[in-house]
Amino acid sequence: MIKLITSDMDGTLLDENGNLPEEFGQILAELKKRGVIFAPASGRQYFSLRKIFDKYKEDLIFFAENGTMVIKNDKELFSRPMNREVALSALDTAAKGNDNIFLVFCGKKDAYALNRQNRSEYVDELLKYYTHSCFVENFADVEDECIKVSFYDASGNSSTVIYPLVEKFKATEQVVLSSAYWVDITAAGVNKGSSIRQMQKRLGITPDECAAFGDFLNDKEMLQAVTYSFAMANAHPDIKKIARFETASNAEHGVIKGIQKLIDDGLCG
Repeated sequence: MIKLITSDMDGTLLDENGNLPEEFGQILAELKKRGVIFAPASGRQYFSLRKIFDKYKEDLIFFAENGTMVIKNDKELFSRPMNREVALSALDTAAKGNDNIFLVFCGKKDAYALNRQNRSEYVDELLKYYTHSCFVENFADVEDECIKVSFYDASGNSSTVIYPLVEKFKATEQVVLSSAYWVDITAAGVNKGSSIRQMQKRLGITPDECAAFGDFLNDKEMLQAVTYSFAMANAHPDIKKIARFETASNAEHGVIKGIQKLIDDGLCG
């Protein structure tokens, strides 16, 4: 029986307007009744996730910042920061490579962007994913652990504008396309999948007792960490190739439909 269900957020659980499906509360109550834990697994900051799930936060495990921080009831269960010097080097490399790339130092306490990039087109995007954030003069002055660095391209061409600039960091870190707009770097081997495997050990459950839903490349390892892996209808082609199942698009509330099918098939409690 399934004991843990994880889901990406943007392009997956959230609809095309960035909202939770109306049926979420009902399906979460049903999962709780059956002893199944639901866990958002996102590139978003923990504070952003907590805001979205404010009514339900006590029942959830949060895999934030692509799995670099795992939190329940506002308490950190485990985390994996980056090497600070490598993080600063990656930010500097992207900044020198293209002035139009928006840079974010993702810390445990806050998210940090540069004063020189404090412009409306960037602030709106920052607050969408990093509700707890501030602007600083230099990243080197930030007094916080770095768990991830993120790069945003407003043109939606992150694979060609950002990725080639930071690809060299794959030698020591994990570099991933999180969407058409974002590229994220975390410590080597740290991703949603590695954190889910660690949580499986803590809970004493196996991949056969887990399901996951995703749509983009930063969901790859998460889907590989579970038996019941679902790609959204709107998912990246490479994600559809590795997922065992497919569900409807995020606009059609595919996660809710996928979970309901698992329940109807007698796989959840």
